[in-house]
Amino acid sequence: MCHAGTVAQDGYCENCGHAQPRERDHMERELPGVAAVSDRGHRHHRNEDFFAIAESALPDGTPAVLTVVCDGVSSASRPDDASAAASGTAARSLLAALPAGTHPQRAMHDAIIAAAKAVNALAAAPRQHDPYRQQNAPACTFVGAVVGGGLLVIGWVGDSRAYWVPDDRSAAPVRLTEDDSWAAQMVANNLMSEAEAYADDRAHAITGWLGADAYELEPHTASFKPDGPGVVVVCTDGLWNYAEAAEQLAAVLPADAHDRPLHSARTLVAHALAGGGHDNVTVAVVPFPAPPGRAGSA
Repeated sequence: MCHAGTVAQDGYCENCGHAQPRERDHMERELPGVAAVSDRGHRHHRNEDFFAIAESALPDGTPAVLTVVCDGVSSASRPDDASAAASGTAARSLLAALPAGTHPQRAMHDAIIAAAKAVNALAAAPRQHDPYRQQNAPACTFVGAVVGGGLLVIGWVGDSRAYWVPDDRSAAPVRLTEDDSWAAQMVANNLMSEAEAYADDRAHAITGWLGADAYELEPHTASFKPDGPGVVVVCTDGLWNYAEAAEQLAAVLPADAHDRPLHSARTLVAHALAGGGHDNVTVAVVPFPAPPGRAGSA
């Protein structure tokens, strides 16, 4: 910004043409047991990712933490609104369900359904002209994690991902999600090798998302009981495009990630930006097991 001109309604300086920094361009938040960082990246005119993190508790008082990360679908209208609506709605759904005794995996499934309804509702609202997007229904991907009571629960729709990285780096890190994407379908149906599929121009075309024009919604959920401490990395493709394999991501993740989740999230975002930052990038780091904490809000 030159700071010499007037900022127009579209957010750009009338003198130099650069965008006025927005609150969503770079966001950070940390709570005991979870931290998240989101950045616009170097190429996009706005940040269409959004996240929610919160502390909660199970009925017996055991602390639980949760995170939801959503990536707005760039070809749709209002993708930034879609990701914000989905992440906030899902977090509120989980905060209501977990203390009430709903099993975390069921709570995650219901949170995805609630998030989908929130995104669908945006399509019914009066359309606002978006000069950067076709007027398709607002849409986003979804990935969330809940840690509490010795259990790790993951839920997702689309190609945002969750990874498990154990504190003991001699043990293998693992990707916990399977993409809803063209490439993943080709590999799953034995039509292409993984290398061939991801080299194709259609590789990142998603086959599942939240939005009024989505195919039949199929929320994916899974629960795990890790046998040792570690961290869950929840992220959009703005990160994993630069560290796709679990081993690659673990190599970038600081060794003290369990104790310094915010520093670790910043490090991963910085890795994506240094690699080119072609997309918005959002990362949440959730230590397992959840540390002692207090119930909180999104």
